[in-house]
Amino acid sequence: MVPTETDSAWPSIPVADWADTRDTVQLMTQIVGKVRMANTPLMSHWWNVVLYVSARGLTTGVIPHGHRGFTMDFDFIDHELVVATTSGDRRSVPLTARPIADFYGDVMSVLDELGLSTDIWAMPVEIPGAVPFDIDREHVAYDADAAHRFWQALVQINRVFDVFRSRYTGKVSPTHFFWGACDLAVTRFSGRSAPKHPGGAPNCGPHVMWEAYSHEVSSAGYWPGPDGEGNFYSYAYPEPAGYRTATISPAGAGFDENLGEFVLPYTAVREAADPDATLLEFLQSTYEVVADRAGWDRQALER
Repeated sequence: MVPTETDSAWPSIPVADWADTRDTVQLMTQIVGKVRMANTPLMSHWWNVVLYVSARGLTTGVIPHGHRGFTMDFDFIDHELVVATTSGDRRSVPLTARPIADFYGDVMSVLDELGLSTDIWAMPVEIPGAVPFDIDREHVAYDADAAHRFWQALVQINRVFDVFRSRYTGKVSPTHFFWGACDLAVTRFSGRSAPKHPGGAPNCGPHVMWEAYSHEVSSAGYWPGPDGEGNFYSYAYPEPAGYRTATISPAGAGFDENLGEFVLPYTAVREAADPDATLLEFLQSTYEVVADRAGWDRQALER
């Protein structure tokens, strides 16, 4: 049988084959994300710090800097970080196998050259035992093919997440890449405030989680870990009664007590006869568990 476009579009991305590269790429995105954070006003739930899937990789979108603007784009085709300004200047930093400290130094130098000097806190967040970017000579891996396949997977996931997002008329996040945990996510909100989050993420003050979870959420995403080919996940904050024991679909999805989330292996989606429908079923099923048990006004919130 000739593979269809959908069959061939979802790449195989075994975590064991690229875990070291994944960890390096996460640190690279944290550096760029922190540059965006330092130059933008705080938006609800830290939406001002995220990256977005682009036609070549991941992008910050336009970042303001005085009266000018600039973008920082990860290009996972030509494997470079491109910094471009609204005044027409352009510089690039290669994405290659080398220490994060060297990548960090080159990014800061390029920003200085373009008149975009930005001070950031050089400590990675949400990573246990993290080493500051400027002295990190441990993370050196960069497999270009693996980074390319990861981005190709994000393109497909982003497309399906946007379909799910379009079915909600209440407050809903963009589909965006959070560099803290290296995941692509989309979040629906009930409109009601939530109890103060307990916090606890490494190198994140409690105010970070207070802002992120200021209101009730049903959040879903894809994380390239911990094993297999990574997992789609879905969680609620706060968790309604009976949440963890609820029945969800499709087959192969279930609640992971260690992660505290519903999960569906990426492999189960990639190998499904209809990957889009399988993923949408997981997203809808896990959302309904939250909405029904927490008494969300579904008639008012859903398209």
